Amino acid sequence: MKLTLISHALCPYVQRAIIALKEKGIAYERIDIDLSAKPDWFLAISPLGKTPVLLAGEQPVFESAVICEYLEDTLGPALHPGDALERAQHRAWIEFASATLNGIWTFYTAKDDAAYAAAGAALKDRFAQLDAMLGDGPYFGGKQFSLVDAAFAPVFRYFDVFDAASGVDLFASTPKVRAWQQTLSQRKTVKDAVTAEYPALLREFVVRQGGVLGKRLGG
Repeated sequence: MKLTLISHALCPYVQRAIIALKEKGIAYERIDIDLSAKPDWFLAISPLGKTPVLLAGEQPVFESAVICEYLEDTLGPALHPGDALERAQHRAWIEFASATLNGIWTFYTAKDDAAYAAAGAALKDRFAQLDAMLGDGPYFGGKQFSLVDAAFAPVFRYFDVFDAASGVDLFASTPKVRAWQQTLSQRKTVKDAVTAEYPALLREFVVRQGGVLGKRLGG
């Protein structure tokens, strides 16, 4: 069956789906769209008007978590643990990754110093929660890469761009998270989930938001 991924260059949820596809060695076609001028054909297959959407043949599957679960149900190798309870826990931490992405949006759109500091502190708290439950690594569940790793890789990628200008060391007190971030950044499937233009595109996007971080990146 032909698989087509409808995507956007900066969407972290798209990266999740691409990483899962690449980890499973699945051939697919990628079509990038402009979310500021969504084509009618896209709105017809994406009820929420968001990327990613996976076309399995002609059937659309939307929402990144659902796309990853569909791939997991239909194609190996497995990226979820075999044990039902551990699998449920992994799914819960994928939701935690989504909530962390919301916190990152709050961070890079904060318009004044107080809001910026509060958003940074909230992210530090999230990473402290994560650090407290991580094991010896190198991945979330130990030695095997999982869908949780695919969910957090786009989270950590933001800070490859942000760290030099943000003035906030979000991983100063979370050594396990920092080590995990560095491990994921070196994995080929993670590297290949974005184009070479991604850092510049992200920087330009954040600058356009007009927040504290954008001014620092643009200065």
